[in-house]
Amino acid sequence: MATKTVNEKITDSVTQVNTKALGDVPAMAMGNLYSAMGLALSNASLNAASSQQQAGITIQAATVQGVNSLGAIGSAVLGRAAEGIVEKD
Repeated sequence: MATKTVNEKITDSVTQVNTKALGDVPAMAMGNLYSAMGLALSNASLNAASSQQQAGITIQAATVQGVNSLGAIGSAVLGRAAEGIVEKD
């Protein structure tokens, strides 16, 4: 019978370490997946907030232009009315 060249305790220890390493891989993969998903969702939220801010600025600028147009129309009407009064004299 051949003599044992490797101690059984050593082979058992190596087997247990390999089993633990293989058992940890799915948990680490899921952790990485959750981390990437969290980053993607936070970027999406940031982009949505930024878009809303930019839309608010655009809406405010359009409102100011509309009010300025209304003011210009009112001035033109007043100018025409004043011109009519001046020409009557």
